[in-house]
Amino acid sequence: HARGGVLPIAQSPDLRRRRWVLGLPLLGTLAAQVVTLFQMGLIRRLPDPPVGSFDSTRVNASDYACSRLETPDAALMLVKYGVTAALAASGGADRAERNPALPLALAAKTGWDAFSALRLGVEEWEGNRALCAYCQAATLVSLASFALALPEAGQALRALTR
Repeated sequence: HARGGVLPIAQSPDLRRRRWVLGLPLLGTLAAQVVTLFQMGLIRRLPDPPVGSFDSTRVNASDYACSRLETPDAALMLVKYGVTAALAASGGADRAERNPALPLALAAKTGWDAFSALRLGVEEWEGNRALCAYCQAATLVSLASFALALPEAGQALRALTR
């Protein structure tokens, strides 16, 4: 990071947002880890909040939960959030100017994650008539990450068009 500034001490609005985009997916991995433990039989039940139409245990034990690549979806979510964290951490403090591909890739990745999380929430409801609280928390993480990635992506686009 020498060319782009020292990230631990550098301060800017873009870096603050990137730090949030790094932290939010790490929280999402906690939810994914708990659900993966359930889906692999290491824990027996997923606790839910006492409100709403949540039945995380039923949703994550359904065929729906392993419908992609014959893999528990929470295990795939761990990979998804790892890529997001790597993209958020990559590049120096001024990466929108020096390496605009990184903020554009982060915005594209988080945008796709937000879209697919919303779509999967609909599928979850249609297939189970219940929601997974952990999955819905992950949807909020994806939506917030996308919103936080957009300003730097806009700067990267402006840098490319100069």
